[in-house]
Amino acid sequence: MKRGKLLNAPLSALVARMGHTDEITVCDAGLPIPAGPERIDLALMAGTPSLATVLDALLSELVVEKVIMASEIKLISPDAHQALVAQLEAHALAHALAQGKPIAIEYCLHEAFKARSHQSKAIVRSGEVTPYANLILCAGVAF
Repeated sequence: MKRGKLLNAPLSALVARMGHTDEITVCDAGLPIPAGPERIDLALMAGTPSLATVLDALLSELVVEKVIMASEIKLISPDAHQALVAQLEAHALAHALAQGKPIAIEYCLHEAFKARSHQSKAIVRSGEVTPYANLILCAGVAF
């Protein structure tokens, strides 16, 4: 059996295939998923699993240098935005030696976010039902 936090086989395989600057979109239950990128659907029911839970699992094995969010999250879902930023900052601080530097956060309009998701290696669908609770994780390197 695999050791560690991330036990989902498709997610683990995805992380193993990632290279520097490759992207993974982690989305809420409602984001339209385009044809092309691999679809990993984890949604079980509303709220399960949460975006934060999926992010926690991915951060346990993936080096992330940048995260992209829709700018609308700041106004429409400010509590979720603050929680995600705090989660990313806490992860970067806790893994400062392995991470090397803070995780940059960029914002774009939701329509641009959806267009950008087309270039992701995979789109991971959570059960999150908070408006605009979507992230694009840009892979870094561990050296």
